[in-house]
Amino acid sequence: MSPEVFVELLKEAMLLVIVLVSAIIVPGLLIGLVVAVFQAATSINEQTMSFLPRLIVTLLVLSWGGNWFVQKFMDYTFNMVHKIPIVIG
Repeated sequence: MSPEVFVELLKEAMLLVIVLVSAIIVPGLLIGLVVAVFQAATSINEQTMSFLPRLIVTLLVLSWGGNWFVQKFMDYTFNMVHKIPIVIG
């Protein structure tokens, strides 16, 4: 396997990881920011008020986007299977 092929495979894998993880994490970060601003404005310092909305949003994103996540991962896996001759040869 040449270094170019290895770098291309690694690039595709890292891009897939970044896309899938950011699709899950970014909505939770945005909700956390909104809750933090609300807590700062109202001087409410309740830990569960910050944790629970982020948990709910993360679970909703996983349930709504689960089909898309699995489809992206399956496409990547099929692509890797088709590249086996390139990697071996």
